[in-house]
Amino acid sequence: MTKPGWAIAATVASAVLFFFGTGLDPLPELAWLAPLPVLLLAPRVSGAATLVCAFAAYLAGSSGTWNYFWHSLALPRPVALGILGGSALLFALSAGLFRWLVKRNHAVVAALAAPALWTVALYAVSVLNPAGVMGTLMTTQADRPSILRIATVTGGWGVEFLVLFVPAAVAAALAPGIRGRSRVAGLIVTAAVLGGLAFWSVPPPAGPSTRIALIAPGRNHWAANVATPDGQALVQSYVDQIGRLPGGVQAVVLPEAAFAVDQTSRLFLVDAFKQVAQAKNLDVVTGVIDTTAEGRFNAALAVPPTGEPVEYRKWHNGEAKNLRPGTEPAYLAGNGLMVCMDVNFADPSGEYGRAGTGLVLIPASDEDADGWMHSRTALIRGVENGFSVAWSAARGTPMLADARGHVLADTHTGDRPFSVVVADVPLGQGKTLYSRFGDWFAWLCGLVALAGVATAARRTTDAVRV
Repeated sequence: MTKPGWAIAATVASAVLFFFGTGLDPLPELAWLAPLPVLLLAPRVSGAATLVCAFAAYLAGSSGTWNYFWHSLALPRPVALGILGGSALLFALSAGLFRWLVKRNHAVVAALAAPALWTVALYAVSVLNPAGVMGTLMTTQADRPSILRIATVTGGWGVEFLVLFVPAAVAAALAPGIRGRSRVAGLIVTAAVLGGLAFWSVPPPAGPSTRIALIAPGRNHWAANVATPDGQALVQSYVDQIGRLPGGVQAVVLPEAAFAVDQTSRLFLVDAFKQVAQAKNLDVVTGVIDTTAEGRFNAALAVPPTGEPVEYRKWHNGEAKNLRPGTEPAYLAGNGLMVCMDVNFADPSGEYGRAGTGLVLIPASDEDADGWMHSRTALIRGVENGFSVAWSAARGTPMLADARGHVLADTHTGDRPFSVVVADVPLGQGKTLYSRFGDWFAWLCGLVALAGVATAARRTTDAVRV
C-alpha cells in the first residue's frame, strides 16, 4: 500500500475508534485504541500529513456529538464550534509533537510529551471556559472504577493523560529508527503504570451508609412558578412522590430549578416540603430559581424535618447573565450541596473534599443526550475529592455513586411521569491527596510538554549548526 493509502487507512481507523470510544455513550476500551493508528502513522509520513490526518480523524470521530453541540442550550454555537474544532486541532498538535520527538529518537519523551500537551491544554480550557469541561477522555473511563482510582491522587487529569499515554508509548516503541533501549523503555513504563493500577486497592468506605432517593420528572418543568396554580400542583405531585418513598430514606433530591420562588412563594414551598419531611423523617433538597432582595440565584434549597432551611447558591452559571453566582459552600446534616454545572469545575468540589465531606447532594438538569456524560462528570468529582454523589437530573441520568466511583443505582428520565432511584450510599472520607494538593498533575503536564518542545527544538538547532 502506498503512503497515501496508509494515511487514509489510519485516519479512518482512528476516526471509527474515536466515534465509538468517546462522546455521549462511549465504549471505554476503544478510547485507549483510538489514537493509536494516527500515532503509528505519524513518524512514517510528513509533518503536514500527520497534522491533517490527526485533525480529520478526531473531527470525524466526534461527529456523534455534532448534533448535541449544535443544539445545546448551555453552549452558544461559536463556543460549540470552538470546542469541536479546538479539540481536533489539539489532537493534531499532540500528534505533531509526538512525530517531532520520535523522528529525533526521543521515544520515551514523545510518549510523555504528547499526552502532557493534550492534558495541560484541556486543563487551561477548564479554567477559562465559562461552562468548564466535561466529556473528555477521562469521562470515557467513568464506569471503570479501577482506572478512576488514580484520580484520588492526580485528579481526573491523571486519567486523561493515561488514556493517551498508553497508545503513545506503544506507537513510540514501534516507530521506525528507534534504538533498542528507547523502544523497550516506554513499554516498561506503560506496563508498570497499568500493573500498579491493577494491584492498587482503595479501602472500602469506613463511614456509615445513608439511604438516598432521587426523584426526577419525565417531562422537564424548568422553574415552575410556585405562585401559580400549575406551580402549586407540581409541588403537590412531588410531595405525593416523596410520600410514596420506602421507609428508611434519609434524604431525597429533586432536580435543578424545579421551581421559581420569590420571598413570598418561598414560604409556601418550604411549608409544603417541611410537612412531608416531618411525616417521612427525611431531608428534602430541591433546585430553585430564587429571587431575593440580593438578586436572582440558581440554588439548591434544603428543607430538613426540623430547623431552618439551608440554601446553596450555584457558583457557575455559564452564559446565564441574569443569575448571580454564589460564593460559599453549604451543608445540610453534614452533607454538601451543589447544583449541576458546578461539577464541570474543580471548585466547589475541592472545598468539600478538603473539609472531609462524605456525601454531596446535587440537583441537576441536562439535555437528554448528555445525561450519562454529565452524571459521570459528577462521579469523577466525587472520586477526586473522596465524597459520594447523589445526582438528581431532569432530562438526564439520575445517579447514586460512592466515593470510589461505583454506580450504585441510576436510570434515565423520559419514559414515565417520574423516575425514582433509591440506594444505600456509603459516606466517603474526603481529604484525598488531590483535594489537598489540587491540580498539581496538570501543572506537571505543562512542564513535561514544555520539556518535550524544548528537546525537539534543541535537536533541530543542533542539526542546523552542523
